[in-house]
Amino acid sequence: MRTILLTGAAGFIAARTGEMLLKKGARVIGIDNMNDYYDVTLKEYRLKILKQYKNFTFYKCDIEDVSSLKRIFQKYHFDAVLNLAARAGVRYSMENPFVYMTTNGNGTLNLLEMCRNYKVKKFVLASTSSLYAGQKMPFTESLPVNTPISPYAASKKAAEVMAYTYHYLYDIDVTIVRYFTVYGPAGRPDMSVFRFIKWIDEGKPLELFGDGTQSRDFTYVDDIADGTIKALKKVGFEIINLGGNHPYDLNDMIAFLEKNLGKKARRNQKAFHKTDLKATWADVTKAKRLLSWQPKVSLEEGLKRTVKWYLDNKQWLTKVKL
Repeated sequence: MRTILLTGAAGFIAARTGEMLLKKGARVIGIDNMNDYYDVTLKEYRLKILKQYKNFTFYKCDIEDVSSLKRIFQKYHFDAVLNLAARAGVRYSMENPFVYMTTNGNGTLNLLEMCRNYKVKKFVLASTSSLYAGQKMPFTESLPVNTPISPYAASKKAAEVMAYTYHYLYDIDVTIVRYFTVYGPAGRPDMSVFRFIKWIDEGKPLELFGDGTQSRDFTYVDDIADGTIKALKKVGFEIINLGGNHPYDLNDMIAFLEKNLGKKARRNQKAFHKTDLKATWADVTKAKRLLSWQPKVSLEEGLKRTVKWYLDNKQWLTKVKL
């Protein structure tokens, strides 16, 4: 039985990844600081699902807290670390850039130091498609991502660079997975899919930055979790895109939601935000070649499942703050 440290365990992607690992028989030690960047009710919901598994253990812990990390690494022998803990959100990173750097940058450094000191030879780092701003599409991993346009992206770049350094110096096997617009059941309430479902259902106008023609390579959370687990494979050092490989306009996404909810959206159009990307599109050739991974769930099917989850849990989701 492999023992995996999963950081950010109560987060959207990490919780689904953890559940898949647990079903495969892995022992998962989850840590999360349970911060209130968004409504903690959703984090508690995800954590409750994970705690149903006997092979899951949870610690409320911050990856910025070195002393707490030491105690955990001394107690367990980890076969791998999946670092999915992060401060997310491009726009909020402009309001509080310091916490993004301390969590995403310093927090990753702390975990890499733990891996070095306690002989953990595999490290998977969750990164972001936000690094590809200004590059030619489809985005390939070989593109020079040296001009991040938000503190969030800059902090993720810092984490990637530090991970390479530890691979080079200490022979830690590192896979960096760059995620593209992840959505699905129990998703983050600051993301467009969750917000748009809630607003359309409640008859409230959508806050739409731009005219809706900007496109995203939406990727269903189960596909992302599957790719993250496959990234545990020994690769040396690799950066790998995990994306839907099929960009859709936001207008297309809204139309799918209207169809599944049986309601028309009202719109409150705002100016396009400076830190947003006009479009994203993942080239997933490398993921197919190295990990035998490719996305399986279409946007239409994924949104259908997400709306169903929302309607099934609507009673308590109405109280979730956006």
